[in-house]
Amino acid sequence: MALGHERRILALAVLVGLPGVAAALALLWLGDFAPRTVWTATALLLLAWVGAAVLLRDQVARPLGTLANMLAALREGDFSIRARVPGGGAPDSLSLAYAEMNALESLLRNQRLGAVEATETLRKVLEEIDVAVFAFDPDVVLRIVNRAGERLLAQPADRLIGRSAAELRLAETLTGIAPRTLELAHAGGAGRWELRRSVVRQEGYPLQLIALSDLSRALREEERAAWKRIIRVLSHEINNSLAPIKSISGSLKGMLARERLAGDLGDDVERGLAVIQGRAEALGRFMASYATLARLPPPEPVDVDVAVLVRRVADLETRLPVEVIGGPSLTLRADQDQLEQALINLVRNAVDATVEAGGSAGVSIRWITRTGKLHLLVEDCGRGLTDTANLFVPFYTTKPGGSGIGLVLSRQIAEGHGGTLELENRGDGSGARARMILPLDASA
Repeated sequence: MALGHERRILALAVLVGLPGVAAALALLWLGDFAPRTVWTATALLLLAWVGAAVLLRDQVARPLGTLANMLAALREGDFSIRARVPGGGAPDSLSLAYAEMNALESLLRNQRLGAVEATETLRKVLEEIDVAVFAFDPDVVLRIVNRAGERLLAQPADRLIGRSAAELRLAETLTGIAPRTLELAHAGGAGRWELRRSVVRQEGYPLQLIALSDLSRALREEERAAWKRIIRVLSHEINNSLAPIKSISGSLKGMLARERLAGDLGDDVERGLAVIQGRAEALGRFMASYATLARLPPPEPVDVDVAVLVRRVADLETRLPVEVIGGPSLTLRADQDQLEQALINLVRNAVDATVEAGGSAGVSIRWITRTGKLHLLVEDCGRGLTDTANLFVPFYTTKPGGSGIGLVLSRQIAEGHGGTLELENRGDGSGARARMILPLDASA
């Protein structure tokens, strides 16, 4: 049976002292000494021999035990233990070993601190970026999700972690080529998304990292910029043409007032000129309303009481009663004038839809909070939405005399505040629902 390290040291110490002890005992027992003296000296000699061997074993084993304790502490992540390095004199091997262990402890502590800081920084970045990030293990089970991913799936992380990609309706993101664009529809958002996929490792296990970037907002920004350019060009060209038309028609009407044409010809010409002038003025007003899209200034946020704002907008509508169902008491950082205009547009559209359907139940407004956002809901009792593809297209309207900018302007105001505007059919009956989503965080 092999001896342990400490026992080997003890045995070696005993063997080293054995010749001297044997010689001393021989001289003692062969000499002319009294028996009492011989036995006493023998006992003391044997005790000194064993004690010296044990002391030698401790002197060798104790430093090794100290080094073992330090290594165990480092393995457990405890960097508070340090060895005391003897000072003075020439450094020996033991003091050098202690010094190296202390240096290793400082190095590992700094590396651990750097890793913790890097992990925390990465976590913060993942939480703040507006890209939905998901990480699935080899069993296609979700292990990591950031705040944008929670918003997309409209569920907190503790309800998402541990569920499969199929349950989360994200299985298609794990297959096919990447990067690519795909259509996704979830409770927290729908539209076109750019998919990027890579492989990372966590604790030795490979994870498939999925990054989904919402392209809808970027596309709307490009679309809005294009519409603004078109509106500027149309406004310039049409106004340049309308000015002389209005001027000439006015001059001709003045000439007719001085010199009447024979018979009914004068009346016909005068009516025709009146029509030309009226249509020119209407077209001018029409283009002026569209110019507001191109001139909408950036929001100037102030503290806005949501309940007061909603009730003020509801009181402006007189055709049908607008019921304010209400919601939690809160204050929002927003441009009050712009937000009020957006709500006026939504309420007007809701009342128009209800009147067109022959309803008389009126319109309701309520608001809720969800995942750090305010949801303003305007609900009508109309026929619901049919042509959803053109809802936010400028110039498009289904109402006689409509300008087609109300919804576009309202969505532009919502997005200017970092939010969104969505229209959907009500699931609890006929009618539609406009949902304006605005961040509650003042820094958003």
